[in-house]
Amino acid sequence: MKAPKKPLEPPDSHFLSSAEGWMGLGDLTEARAELDQIARKYQHHPDVLQVRWALLAQEKDWPGALAVARELLKRAPENAAGWLHHAYALRRAPGGGLQAAWDALFPALDKFAGAALIPYNLACYACQMQQLDLARILLHRAVKIGSAEDIKEIAINDHDLEPLWDEIRKF
Repeated sequence: MKAPKKPLEPPDSHFLSSAEGWMGLGDLTEARAELDQIARKYQHHPDVLQVRWALLAQEKDWPGALAVARELLKRAPENAAGWLHHAYALRRAPGGGLQAAWDALFPALDKFAGAALIPYNLACYACQMQQLDLARILLHRAVKIGSAEDIKEIAINDHDLEPLWDEIRKF
């Protein structure tokens, strides 16, 4: 059964909002309790899956985050966040890694031409795989799509891109 894509309504929307609030406060136990109160029929709603993924990522439960990301991709393949979450978790989950994350995210590059985080994350993967020329191309693509200032600020603090920090400072 496909999860509905329409926005959640009260009380489920309140539980979801509360879960996000608890996560913002760093109380993952309360966040999980709020998510668990959402009606069973909405547990696979894309909005719920995104928050559940964020919770699992904060807990560094990469196998769990990977499973949720796969469900999000299945339920909402038109959502770029699902592709990003899937690759991010796959990189960290047992049996995954950089190449697996690259392979999972690369098809989204053209599918979501306006999403700067996709070439940005691919640049991170390429850099870590010692493909610096490709990383530069992808990083420049991210800068063209997104805000150059924002990308630079994120990139200069991202250890995945450390081999390119001198170049990034000159953006």
